[in-house]
Amino acid sequence: MDTATRFRQTVITWAAGDGHPPAPAEAGAARELAAVLGLRTVVLVEGVSDRAAVEALAERQGRRLSAEGVVVVPLGGATSITRFLRLLGPDGLDVRPAGLCDAAEQRFFVQGLERTGFGTARTSDDLAALGFFTCRADLEDELIRALGTDGVRQVIDDQGDLRTFRIFQRQPAQRERTVEAQLRRFMGTIGGRKEHYARALTRALDLARPPGPLDGLLSHI
Repeated sequence: MDTATRFRQTVITWAAGDGHPPAPAEAGAARELAAVLGLRTVVLVEGVSDRAAVEALAERQGRRLSAEGVVVVPLGGATSITRFLRLLGPDGLDVRPAGLCDAAEQRFFVQGLERTGFGTARTSDDLAALGFFTCRADLEDELIRALGTDGVRQVIDDQGDLRTFRIFQRQPAQRERTVEAQLRRFMGTIGGRKEHYARALTRALDLARPPGPLDGLLSHI
């Protein structure tokens, strides 16, 4: 297990405890790993599929985030943002946060940043200035918009899942949905598929036209 992975797992365990003061074992381990990494920024995203997309686009840009002192950490849900931000502040690791959020969950990020002293935001532009970039629905939606439905279907075909997707489209619950909605739903129907396709779709992007939130985040960090 590499140092970035160990750090990520340690921070997730630390946040799950949410202690005041923080649990000495997790806090000490996280600080030691942060020092080894030369950590300067922790990127907070809602789930593992978001992490997969961020890391995949960074790789396509020729970047190795851990070598830059950057680690991407999934929150396991937007409501956990305050707990994680607290660990990154001056009483914790004292590093810069950044991240992605969905528009519907934006309020949790706004509240968390203000409560933990990282800044006040009233708009998406304010959040971006603080390093947090907003997806209109979610990151999968942004990837589908960037590639177009034909491009996404090509990726699905390349992954050997096109026949499965066409069968899925014929299900009664899917018939009235748009193709975009069907694609998003299809990617979340089986464990691991959402993460797999976040990575696959990102690898298929035109690097000159990445989704705005992903591009903004990677430019910021």
